[in-house]
Amino acid sequence: MLTSGEIFNLKLNAELVVLSACNTGRGTISGDGVLGLSRSFITAGVSSIVVSLWLVPDAPTAELMAEFYRQLQQNSDKAVALRQAMLATMRQHPQPSNWAAFTLIGEAD
Repeated sequence: MLTSGEIFNLKLNAELVVLSACNTGRGTISGDGVLGLSRSFITAGVSSIVVSLWLVPDAPTAELMAEFYRQLQQNSDKAVALRQAMLATMRQHPQPSNWAAFTLIGEAD
């Protein structure tokens, strides 16, 4: 397991990190923004990160992530791929708690 502090000090060269577990976008709120995993990964050199803002259910999240990667193969714009995956998941699981928790931080393409 890595802590935010340990991730912060890494030197990463990645276009995308996806943290599809519950609450991965949460952190401590400071005058400088939210301090958490997303900030640590961006500082470590990751261009963009997908995180969740609340508890996410397993089955709809698995479907959303599979669709996100399918969309990403067709379109290099990560924001568009995430939106398309959310729309597809929403058709099968209409409650926002099943698909709306995810957000993209950083570069879209």
